[in-house]
Amino acid sequence: MKMASSLRGEVLNLYKNLLYLGRDYPKGADYFKRRLKTVFLKNKDVKDPEKIKELIGRGHFVMKELEALYFLRKYRAMKQRYYSDVNKAN
Repeated sequence: MKMASSLRGEVLNLYKNLLYLGRDYPKGADYFKRRLKTVFLKNKDVKDPEKIKELIGRGHFVMKELEALYFLRKYRAMKQRYYSDVNKAN
């Protein structure tokens, strides 16, 4: 039972982290929140620890993808600002 409770904590942590990352989602935070809740509820009855670990791994992958998306968007915005300023100077 100890493992199940530690996995539960991990799942809750993952949910909170994804919820936090979803604030800046391109389609809106509410859209992301609804989708996130749907996915987590769909898997709420999974009891197999290996399957739960697999789903947690998938969640971590999604977190990395979101971070990459946000980083790229920020980079593009900075690059656009920089190059538009350089072009105006010429």
